[in-house]
Amino acid sequence: MYKNIITFWIITLLLCGCDDLLSPAIENNRDLDEIYDEPELAQGLLINGYTRIPTGSWSFNDVATDDAVSNQKSNQYLLMATGQWSAINNPVGQWGNSFAAIQYLNLTLANADKVIWAGDEQIRRMFCDRIKGEAYGLRGLFMFHLLQAHGGWAANGELLGVPIMIEPLDLDSDFNLPRATFEKCMEQLYSDLAEAEKYLPLDFEDISSESDIPAAYQGVTVEEYNRVFGVFNRQRLTRRIVEGIRAKAALLAASPAYTAGTTTTWEDVAGYAATVLDRIGGSNGLAGDGLTWYDNASEINGLEGGGNPDEILWRGNVGTPSADNLNDTPEKQNYPPSLYGFGRVNPIQNLVDAFPMANGYPVDADPALSGYDPTNPYAGRDPRLEKFILVNGNTMGATGGTILTETGGGTDAVGQTENSTRTGYYMRKLLRSDVNLNPVTINLQKRYNPHIRYTEIFLIYAEAANEAWGPTGTGTHGYSAYDVIKKIRERAGVGGGNDPYLEAAKNNAGDMRKLIRNERRLELCFEGFRFWDLRRWNEKLTEPARGVRITNGNYEVSEVENRIYQEYMNHGPIPYSEMLKWDALVQNKGW
Repeated sequence: MYKNIITFWIITLLLCGCDDLLSPAIENNRDLDEIYDEPELAQGLLINGYTRIPTGSWSFNDVATDDAVSNQKSNQYLLMATGQWSAINNPVGQWGNSFAAIQYLNLTLANADKVIWAGDEQIRRMFCDRIKGEAYGLRGLFMFHLLQAHGGWAANGELLGVPIMIEPLDLDSDFNLPRATFEKCMEQLYSDLAEAEKYLPLDFEDISSESDIPAAYQGVTVEEYNRVFGVFNRQRLTRRIVEGIRAKAALLAASPAYTAGTTTTWEDVAGYAATVLDRIGGSNGLAGDGLTWYDNASEINGLEGGGNPDEILWRGNVGTPSADNLNDTPEKQNYPPSLYGFGRVNPIQNLVDAFPMANGYPVDADPALSGYDPTNPYAGRDPRLEKFILVNGNTMGATGGTILTETGGGTDAVGQTENSTRTGYYMRKLLRSDVNLNPVTINLQKRYNPHIRYTEIFLIYAEAANEAWGPTGTGTHGYSAYDVIKKIRERAGVGGGNDPYLEAAKNNAGDMRKLIRNERRLELCFEGFRFWDLRRWNEKLTEPARGVRITNGNYEVSEVENRIYQEYMNHGPIPYSEMLKWDALVQNKGW
């Protein structure tokens, strides 16, 4: 989306010291006032915000959860999960990245009105409005990431967020700022998102008639309006995306780990999510092919002009990796060794056991109901299991190679090489099945990184609606948590039509909560959610990771990795370096 935008790196923001924060890079030593006559240069400030958006689907922090381990001993999340997480070593920290982004965005907001975006005053105002709307929305997004990573309880029992910065910093600024309360940070986040909505269109789409021009911009032509708010700018922040960000942030604030210190309610969360979902038909808007968004080849290959598949609310660019960067591709990192991959992310038995049977019953339910057979554990299972995880005997890759993880199965078997699985499983989700890594016939494929999927919003609504009104309550909306989960399970091919397990769960909010959380675990696995979900739910973090070894048809499950977390680790630390520099900062308790 940014290939036609000239990006200028005006200020290098490293947030590891005042000098680095405020000093321009030597090769880009430009004065700030130069941006007023150079709109492309001014846009570079804003684009720096976009480039710092964290990548959820390719972070693979699931390795630090009860969903996966890694066969790479130096993996930062493996080290984190096995006792090396600290205020000095924090792979999931967002302090430097997000505050750097906020500094760029604050510079954008402070200077946008001074930039000559266009010669015509009305067109200039449209550009200015759009730039400010994007900056406010992105600032709200980065506040969410800061709160998720660093919000927490101080030793005095106060729920704290981060310092609130809404003005650009310079050499005369006071850097020794205290953390605002979590609630004040949420208020700022909500305020920024509301400001963004004042300026942004629902979507960037071309109009064809002057009657479609908003009243605020009457007098411009259709062509002029489209120049600023048309399809050329798709995948930049819109009002629809802002609504999705609000739902994500509200979910965090209403969750058990934070709710005692905030005023955001489950009713609020459900309402924010419903605002997004009602625009696509409510519970009937779930994309039929959204389950395999990462491998819908014709859909991905056909994306053009910034358009979205039905499953995607907001995404990054579509691109084909270069063979020169082969080792950085998800397939090279995660294909099994027989397919020339490194097999890095290994799903664990804990996650495999979370997939129910195809009839909807959990594997630990009464066998007479579930039909689960531990001697043939993959038979009759939820179809999502083999869409997301490679189990023994599955096929994968452009040539349809059979993956054998059983003893004697070759390089894909447990522990055979440094690239072999530790658990008896390989990750399947997120990988294109038509990629060929054979050095003789390398064939790479297009992909994109989703920022927000509609399935995530459906799951936010289901969780919030169940907490607010129970499984079948709808509040002021036309659908319930039960309705949403039924649609999700039907799309997955779970429940056999009548779904007796779901029907039983709808009679009890606690049972439905358990089911919703499990559906969220399955639907969003390997996309960077589980790490944060466990913490906002105050769930147990220390469940040992288990794997399976298959020998002569016998399935032996055992522990492969202990998880070493302390209770206080439901909330991440303020960086130790920041605590040393600024005595106004208060650390989260335990760190």
